[in-house]
Amino acid sequence: MLTPAEKQRYARHFSLPEVGEEGQIKLKQSSVLCIGTGGLGSPAAMYLAAAGVGRIGLIDADHVESSNLQRQIIHGESWIGKPKLESAKARLQEINSFIEIECHETRFCAANAKQLTSNYDIIIDGTDNFPTRYLSNDVAYLLKKPNIYGSIFRFEGQVSVFAPHLGGPCYRCMLPTPPDPGTVPSCAEAGVLGVLPGVIGSLQAMEAIKLILGAGKPPLGKLVHYDALNTEFRKFTLRKDPECPLCGDNPTVTDLIDYENFCGIPSTSTMKEITVLELKEKLDSGLNGILVDVRTPAEVAAAALNGTQRIPLQELTARFSEIPTDKTIYIHCKAGGRSAKACTFLAEQGITNTVNIKGGIDAWRDLIDTTLPPA
Repeated sequence: MLTPAEKQRYARHFSLPEVGEEGQIKLKQSSVLCIGTGGLGSPAAMYLAAAGVGRIGLIDADHVESSNLQRQIIHGESWIGKPKLESAKARLQEINSFIEIECHETRFCAANAKQLTSNYDIIIDGTDNFPTRYLSNDVAYLLKKPNIYGSIFRFEGQVSVFAPHLGGPCYRCMLPTPPDPGTVPSCAEAGVLGVLPGVIGSLQAMEAIKLILGAGKPPLGKLVHYDALNTEFRKFTLRKDPECPLCGDNPTVTDLIDYENFCGIPSTSTMKEITVLELKEKLDSGLNGILVDVRTPAEVAAAALNGTQRIPLQELTARFSEIPTDKTIYIHCKAGGRSAKACTFLAEQGITNTVNIKGGIDAWRDLIDTTLPPA
């Protein structure tokens, strides 16, 4: 039942025949898990909270950085350097104190995916990497839960609902095999207009609410593409693949797998990493090693740390012999993604004395030198 205060809050919903008081009670009794509180997860979680979804789960293990604020609108300047989950929970409780927020400060992985998702009705994938997209798809299929997919790239975005138990295909039907590592640039590398994830994340929230209410038609078997520059929406048909290894006629994927390995990404569990705070301590005491910057020349020109050897990641295969290997090699980039790829590549060449700098120069700017120009 709804309290008088809730009835007043949701009065505009009551005017909609598709919602009404009965629908609002459905929203109150429902639960949605948001994987990530970044560009997509921010608007999705905020609109779910405002709509009155009774229980919202959040998964994130990162801290707020200044470079997040251009698009991750759930966070604010006062939360820089603090856990994203704390920031997101505080914002959602400010939006709607009638709902319950559950925080899971962990990385979403095969070891915890079933436990984390089993207690929610719907999954919203707000991540930006292929291992997690396949993982969220697979666990949603195994537990018969709708998986609301969203992705963004520069000025374009996509959204769909993958739910074979409702008659549609799964993510693997659309993308049977992941792209080769490094062929699809991240947002840090390619850039993204901050408003774009607001559009796509809001669409994800809309699809979740429609599913809860049983209103309208979800894009099952459809991929909705948004071109922001030309203000165009296009819809592409996705067909269920009878040979899909997960939801096809003869499935070979019957449980969760090693998704990093499946996507061709070596596990980071064996990669040595340090934070920018730890790097600062080493630099202050006289770094006994080599500091390598693998960003582009344009990024380096905008802002750089002193004393770095500069080799763009795309040139590393031809120039890695320039790096002295008699000392520890500390590698950094903008946010930590490209430097991790560099560490992996060097390890493949037999150079294992590498250390990845987590958070990159963005974290250095946020936590150590706020006067450093954006890059």
